[in-house]
Amino acid sequence: MTIWSSLSKNLINFTKNNSLLRSTIANKARQNGMKIRNMSDDHGHKTFFITPSRFQWHKFKDMLHFYVMLGVIPITAIVFYCNIFIGPATLTPIPEGYTPKHWEYHRHPISRFLARYIYPSPQEGYEKMLHYLYEENEKAQIRKLETQVREKMSERNDYQAYYYRPAIAKYHRISKEAADYLESLRGD
Repeated sequence: MTIWSSLSKNLINFTKNNSLLRSTIANKARQNGMKIRNMSDDHGHKTFFITPSRFQWHKFKDMLHFYVMLGVIPITAIVFYCNIFIGPATLTPIPEGYTPKHWEYHRHPISRFLARYIYPSPQEGYEKMLHYLYEENEKAQIRKLETQVREKMSERNDYQAYYYRPAIAKYHRISKEAADYLESLRGD
């Protein structure tokens, strides 16, 4: 560190004493559109270059490091503890009359924990699938029944549609029967 500070002191002294270099730096900065503020009444030293703020970038880096470390350190400690002190499960004979739970088939303690508390059991997934198939079967049966109802309605011509019901259907049927009877008497 002492080398860097001595180099920076030498560089500052060199630029203070060399007016040509100082004016060249200032001219280059002005050509690039950079604003310069000269300190101490424009004596030529201690220039302050005005640059955009990097506050948001530094804040983002700080927050990223904070939250990564907030998650990485505990998870690493848990994985280390599980692998060193608990270890993988070993196969043992199942006692008489005992049925193992679904999470007991996993080898690693972390995967056992996830299977027990986070993921659904295979039986639950199977029952969900059966319920889905049952619902789809019910929908298919309802669609089939609807097509049969529409076929009967078009065959008999007694209603406009299954969802439309005249005010009193009894009189509609009576008038249809009377019309059919008159048509049979007339004969074509």
